Amino acid sequence: MSNASGVATLAGSVRNDFAMRFPADAARVLEDADDELLVGEFGSLDLDARLAVLTHLSPVCADDLFTRLAVTDQVPLIEAAPTHLALSLVPGLSEPRRAALFEALPVDARRELERLLALPAGAAGRWMDRPVVTLRREQTAAEALERIRRSAMRGGRTLYLVDSERRLDGCVDLQALALAQGGDSVGVHARPAVSIDVVAPRDEVVALLEQHRVDSLPVVDSGGRLLGIVRHDQLLDAVGEAASADMQKMVGASADEQALSTPGFAVRRRLPWLQINLLTAFLASAVVALFEGLIAQFTALAVLLPVVAGQGGNAGAQALAVTVRGLALREVGTRELPKLLTKELITGVANGLALAVVCGAGVYLWSGSSGLALVISCAMALSMPAAGLAGALVPMVLTRLGQDPATASSIILTTVTDVIGFFSFLGIATALAFML
Repeated sequence: MSNASGVATLAGSVRNDFAMRFPADAARVLEDADDELLVGEFGSLDLDARLAVLTHLSPVCADDLFTRLAVTDQVPLIEAAPTHLALSLVPGLSEPRRAALFEALPVDARRELERLLALPAGAAGRWMDRPVVTLRREQTAAEALERIRRSAMRGGRTLYLVDSERRLDGCVDLQALALAQGGDSVGVHARPAVSIDVVAPRDEVVALLEQHRVDSLPVVDSGGRLLGIVRHDQLLDAVGEAASADMQKMVGASADEQALSTPGFAVRRRLPWLQINLLTAFLASAVVALFEGLIAQFTALAVLLPVVAGQGGNAGAQALAVTVRGLALREVGTRELPKLLTKELITGVANGLALAVVCGAGVYLWSGSSGLALVISCAMALSMPAAGLAGALVPMVLTRLGQDPATASSIILTTVTDVIGFFSFLGIATALAFML
């Protein structure tokens, strides 16, 4: 072997070893490279290293890189990739490229991919990996451990049992097998397995994770047959996506919009809620218009309007965030609504009284008007508990109506708190106009 070829072989080995040991670092390096260098360096890696890097690349970079690969390079990646990775890469292909890829895939792999692509967005089946090792109850611990050694299993501590028809038949801890007598049957150490249906929504995956604290979830079809496993890292991704999706939906953005989605996609998803928000803003303005004469007479009221509305909005947002989180984690349900409203009412009254004192003192020092200070103090004391109640009620009402409690709840709440704040402040000012 020449020195040049030896150096090339060594460099390739170093690349592969680095990518396998530190895939996140390797992905970060490749993301900073230009397109030509990115494709070239990625092509120099072996299959396992490519998969490790692809998993850690940003979705946009991974999609772009995958579309630049030849079909002959795409096929082995799709065949070996975890389900969630394959399902994130294929939709980014143009129709001709996707048809070419499907034509090149083996028949069984193509049928499985088509079946998975037909699953609803966020379904448990889109997060699963194929089970590397399955066991039978009648196997001995020694046979099971030998099978694990011969397999490609890396990481994980839970193995799943199936019967002769591949129906899920329980699970067993790897540690239990390792400590068992070689002649013990696997069934002796087995326990019931918590499973999830292949079409179950992401929220159910997250709920089972929170409830059972498992390292993986087996995915089954309607007949109870084991299809795959949602592993711990995918479970964490599911939790993260659920949380980020709720954040986006609360402000009227689509859950499936990404930071680098096309402007057209962003406009289609955001504009309807912005139009609704515009209508609700006119509603709040209409409340102010009812007191136009009073505001013209006492211009200081216009200066203080944002103070009351802003504090009410903040109080409502706090109650909203806590309630949405409680609903997501199954801490509360609609049956706990009276307790939740009582808590928010007491909290709002206490916060409102404290802020009323501070705000009233500040307005008196600024304006020298005891009447104006009294008006804003009373408005603060009324609007804060009302905003807290609204923050708890909005997601609860959406849940009772069968809607996602995070869906545009922030937009709805903003309108409610603005109307409450404006009406309470200007209504009290009207009643106490003789003091202004």
